Parts: sequence; C-alpha cells; structure tokens
Amino acid sequence: MLFPKKVKHRKWQTERMSQKRLRRPDTRGTTVAFGSYGLKALTSARITSNQIESARKVITRATTKAGKLWIRIFPDRPVTAKPAEVGMGSGKGDPKHYVFEVRPGRVLFEIDGVPEDVARAHLREAGMKLPVRTAVVTRR
Repeated sequence: MLFPKKVKHRKWQTERMSQKRLRRPDTRGTTVAFGSYGLKALTSARITSNQIESARKVITRATTKAGKLWIRIFPDRPVTAKPAEVGMGSGKGDPKHYVFEVRPGRVLFEIDGVPEDVARAHLREAGMKLPVRTAVVTRR
C-alpha cells in the first residue's frame, strides 16, 4: 500500500469539489512518457492507495520478466474520518487513508516490453479496479 513516509501537514483542509473545476482536464502527466502503452483517466475521482495497488497487481501479471511497469500517480492527500457514533464537535478526525485526486486526461499507469494485445487486455482489466472511466493510449 502506498503512503507518504513523512508529511509536512498531517491533515489537509477540505477542497471544494466544484464540478466545473473537476471537469477541467489535467495539464500535467497527460502523455505516455516512459512506456509504450498507458492507462488514461477520462473522468475525475479520488483514487485510494488500495485501488492503485489492486490495479498494479493486475498489470504486473502481464509484465512477467521482460516487461516494465510505471505508476504515474502517488496518493499523498490524507483523508480524515471520525469514529462511528461520535457526536458533533471536538475537532477533526484522524487521518484514515491517502488518496490521489485524478482529473480527466491524467495517465495513471504505463507499461512496456509486452505485446500490444496483452498490454491492452491487462490495462483494460486494471481500469475496472479504479473508480474512473479509463482508456488505453499509446505513445505517439
């Protein structure tokens, strides 16, 4: 499971989830930079470290010894939660897990060193593990 070794601020302030801002495409990490094939997000969502790990396991099965995998996202945003049946007040809850906020256009995973049909099949299967709509893209 991915999470930061050390953080400057343990809790982040809640960001406003404006639908207008979330629909705006990402400007960084939008092209396949390392591998030959990539998995690109088409919608926005928060991806947890568990979901990233689940998708990574699916893609790793395709790479075997010859292939290489790059994970282009890292969950560094803490999500806090209060315990069940606790009254209102008495501050913000403790950090529960970490997420990465994905916007449309971000390349999430890249793969190289495997045949195209195998890469496409495994990337599509990995996309099923994530809470965003995805598409398989190739390097131009």
